[in-house]
Amino acid sequence: MKITDLLDKKSIDLKGNVKDKKSTLNKMVDLMVKSGKINDIEKYRKGVFAREEEGTTGIGEGIAIPHCKSDAVNSPGLAAMVVPDGVEFEALDGAPVNLIFLIAAPDTEDNIHLDVLSKLSVLLMDEKFTGDLKSAKSADEFIRIIDKAESGKDNEEKDKVKEQTESSDKVKILAVTGCPTGIAHTYMAAESLEKTATEMGYQIKVETRGSGGAKNVLTDKEIADACCIIVAADTQVPMERFDGKKVIQCKVADGISKAEQLIDRAVKGDAPVYHASGNADTVQESGGDGDSIGHRIYKDLMNGVSHMLPFVVGGGILIALAFLLDDYSIDPSNFGTNTPVAAWFKAIGGYAFSFMLPVLAGYIAMSIADRPGIVVGFVGGYIASVGATFSDPFAEHTVAAGFLGALFAGFAAGYIVKGVQKLCDYLPEALNGIKSILIYPLAGTLLIGLLMCAVDPAVAWLNTGLSSFLNSMGDSSKILLGCVLGGMMSIDMGGPFNKAAYVFGTGMLAEQNESGFMIMAAVMIGGMIPPLAIAIASTFFKNKFTEEERKSGLVNYIMGLCFISEGAIPYAASDPLRVIPSCIAGSAVAGGLSMAFGCTLRAPHGGVFVFPTIGNVGGYIIALVAGSIVGAVLLGILKKNVAK
Repeated sequence: MKITDLLDKKSIDLKGNVKDKKSTLNKMVDLMVKSGKINDIEKYRKGVFAREEEGTTGIGEGIAIPHCKSDAVNSPGLAAMVVPDGVEFEALDGAPVNLIFLIAAPDTEDNIHLDVLSKLSVLLMDEKFTGDLKSAKSADEFIRIIDKAESGKDNEEKDKVKEQTESSDKVKILAVTGCPTGIAHTYMAAESLEKTATEMGYQIKVETRGSGGAKNVLTDKEIADACCIIVAADTQVPMERFDGKKVIQCKVADGISKAEQLIDRAVKGDAPVYHASGNADTVQESGGDGDSIGHRIYKDLMNGVSHMLPFVVGGGILIALAFLLDDYSIDPSNFGTNTPVAAWFKAIGGYAFSFMLPVLAGYIAMSIADRPGIVVGFVGGYIASVGATFSDPFAEHTVAAGFLGALFAGFAAGYIVKGVQKLCDYLPEALNGIKSILIYPLAGTLLIGLLMCAVDPAVAWLNTGLSSFLNSMGDSSKILLGCVLGGMMSIDMGGPFNKAAYVFGTGMLAEQNESGFMIMAAVMIGGMIPPLAIAIASTFFKNKFTEEERKSGLVNYIMGLCFISEGAIPYAASDPLRVIPSCIAGSAVAGGLSMAFGCTLRAPHGGVFVFPTIGNVGGYIIALVAGSIVGAVLLGILKKNVAK
């Protein structure tokens, strides 16, 4: 497949007349539609704009390469436009853009077109090539220029592969490039580094990690012989192989715009020595512009959240199916497990949920301390999920610390292992072989166990105090009590605040009176709000959430309606200072309104499936909608736009 196979003459405009970035993107989408390769125009258009929100595709030097990978695309395609007068595009160098290529990539496993698109990205680094394109008088000439340049590049690549094969032992500078999308910036950074190194008289080999997988992979011998490795990437890169080597870590954009500086630093050896005991799975910008502490914490946190999310989604949907397939009338107090089929679905979903907090803590710890951290994090997360103390290590009578405890456990485990690793530096080299398989897991697990068993009594004490506080409010304003109970359900979603409110509600339910039924209704509605608020916010405030969060947000509609608060945990974990207060406010409003409307509930759970049994179900629905909207709107106000 060639570049010209993707480019239709109908999708080329050599006299583009646009006034701003928005009109430029709309014009490019319209050109792409003319090729007949788009099956859902508006979905593709939204995808193009969503990608642009994540970071500008104006790469500098008057060039922009917007792109979108979507199931709205039938087959891979290109559209091109020359803007003679230039247009403001928020490019990396701040200059106007006058040559634009739009990429349409189908959302399939067949990524053969990515090689072609990467070749185009590389060609655009050649000023003569881009100048010829801008001067083309017709679409046919435009295509001929591309075809000629592509043929020349193919021959050049063959010569390069042959040269590297014959003299791989001479390669001294190595590099790795990668971007989240893996379509353009990955290959442009590689081309810039290779071209600059050649001009400076140095030999370099660049490994690209695009959507089509790793290409031109660095060998162990090349790594051993290299004087320095440049890692220009905004995505995960396997880093263990660089242990003990000088490594420059930077953004992929620096590989494009600061190639000469990077090569110069590499040659001079101006780079820290990388140690695999650190974060081996993510890259960080080094040097004077290194990551802030807050950014490092965020990346560690997101590593845990991204691995936890599938457990939440899979387990939550299975539990929802259990309620759907159960018979409420058999035993309201055991709704979800009354029939064998429902019990099976609820059990399997529960098993998935049981991994949720250990996975969160484990992968946070792994992000901090590499693989030795994962076992320690898993143990800490498990203790947080079940509860354990020195006097009750089997967690038979203790209160679990919940997801906030798991967050604490993940970071604590990571830094515990890093501390153990530093202490092990003083051990004889003869013991190096047993550090990872014995010393790190043994010492780390012991220390996290001691720490978490010390934390859980404080959680139990907090839970007892909260229960006493709620009991003392029994004669207070019912609306205030509803607000407090609803808000508590959103504070820690499985932790002491949530458990105290839920246990208080189920305890009052056992009284079998109107007040107890009203309290249980306020508790359940408070727990339904967090997932619903997040689902609504991710639907209507798309620029506040990543693409993965938006897709998972749809599942939260189901979880919220089924009273599965855990659906909100990944979002609360990734941005607790904004998500938790928003959810608390929404839940408090819903709980207070439920009390004000006199809504009652005789089952301890069930969500929408027990609505037929709720007293004043109309008022309950109003309270649910109101609380969800309040939480969603606050999320839309408080959350920052997705980082560009």
